[in-house]
Amino acid sequence: MQFDQIKNEVRTLKFDTLRMDCDNLFEAVVVKEELQILVNRLENFFGRPTWPSKERLSFKVRETVDNYGGIQPGQTLYFRNQQDGDLFAMLWPWLDGNHTTVKIIKK
Repeated sequence: MQFDQIKNEVRTLKFDTLRMDCDNLFEAVVVKEELQILVNRLENFFGRPTWPSKERLSFKVRETVDNYGGIQPGQTLYFRNQQDGDLFAMLWPWLDGNHTTVKIIKK
């Protein structure tokens, strides 16, 4: 249920492109003007980002996110382990500085 909750909150933003909206994956491209609203909603739901961090990601988290494109320097990861599976969001900023890909995944 929590996946649907965060997905519904994020759906209200204005997207440049909606790439995927299904039972366990939401992917879209958000424009710069909407990015802070997106970050606020993700932080309200997940808390502080898991990455970037001074700490290394655990093997389990790294393995999980690698199956969905992974996370690199300059990108952001929010991660929550739940009883019914992992829930996470990744933000991948584009080089143009105006777009960011967001993926929200329930595994």
